[in-house]
Amino acid sequence: MKIAMVVLRFDAPGGVETTARQLVHGYRARGHEVAIFASDLYDEGRWERRSDFAPTFEGMEVHRFPVYRRLLPHVTFVTMPGLLSALERYRPDVIEAHSHRYGHVLQAAAVSLATGIPLVIGTHFHPADVRASWYDKGLLRAQDHAFGMTAYRVAGAIVVETRTEAAQIAAVAPQSKIRIVLPGLELDEWLAAEEEPPGEFLAHLPPRFWLYAGRIAENKGLEFLLDAYARVAPADRRPLVLMGKDWGQGPRLVAQARRLGIEGAITWLGYVPSRREYRAVFRRSEAVLLPSEYEAFGFVLMEAMAVEKPIVATRVGAVPEVLEEGRIGELVPFGDVPALAMALARLSREPDRWTGRIRRGRERVRDFDVERMVDGHLAVYRELVGGARRSRSR
Repeated sequence: MKIAMVVLRFDAPGGVETTARQLVHGYRARGHEVAIFASDLYDEGRWERRSDFAPTFEGMEVHRFPVYRRLLPHVTFVTMPGLLSALERYRPDVIEAHSHRYGHVLQAAAVSLATGIPLVIGTHFHPADVRASWYDKGLLRAQDHAFGMTAYRVAGAIVVETRTEAAQIAAVAPQSKIRIVLPGLELDEWLAAEEEPPGEFLAHLPPRFWLYAGRIAENKGLEFLLDAYARVAPADRRPLVLMGKDWGQGPRLVAQARRLGIEGAITWLGYVPSRREYRAVFRRSEAVLLPSEYEAFGFVLMEAMAVEKPIVATRVGAVPEVLEEGRIGELVPFGDVPALAMALARLSREPDRWTGRIRRGRERVRDFDVERMVDGHLAVYRELVGGARRSRSR
């Protein structure tokens, strides 16, 4: 098949970007022709655009388009000028577009409607932040319904990652089009007894630590994590390592840690592009923490399961589904500092509490195989492409 992958950001940090990278790698490995269509945006939080992206990825062409700030505040219908004509020239067998409430998905839908090329949308749904105003929440909900009446009506299939996400999308889109395909992890790499990277990378890390991995962003609940961490008795806590790209929250969190008197217990690791080094940090950790305001899935949960680490996470989005309602990790309410502090203290006070959960996580993570994810997406494509070809032959 000839596949067009349309995504806002490519070759950049993020869960959607990781999924897109895994999919195009898997399609190419199976002999399919793939072209990537993305913007020049690297960091959406700071609206950082780049001109130094590589023109290809693993031998696949990457078409880059300029992207500009949305005209209306809180409206995510940003577009990529030139995308429509580029997709029409490429003439793929199927178009796959990722994200919800974004203009590039509407552009992909317009091409599909005009040409009859089947469209698959990967939603990665995220509701309004819990702290958003009623106006912002209403505006986002209006965008949800607008998407349901446009892009989701045009799409041949809508791919979601969990039952939780399926229920959310079904409120604005045809339920018959929704397909659940679990995300994937490169299990061969994560489950292998991998040699650690050169010592200089790990030398500045504490010998024992708790780990947060993800964007240093407002919706990740890190201010609550620092408050909770400060409440844990020093004898019961480990040093805290925060690994991820700063989306503008870093200076505020550094100041908060200084006020709380825990600045010396925190290592700010930043973004780690090397997958080998990234995995090494997970393997060195004693526990993985995810205090987010919302997670459509929570990619790091799979990674923690693979390396058999205790997990403390907030009961938000699809996290309870992924962690089997607490069978795999400890769930606490978002923003509940006392509950989070108690869960952190249990990591060291009650080691036996985690044995069964770690074992269950190691079993569960085998459901999240990247090869199975790629095959699931391709099965959806074959269904749509075959139907489109039969329609044209009539």
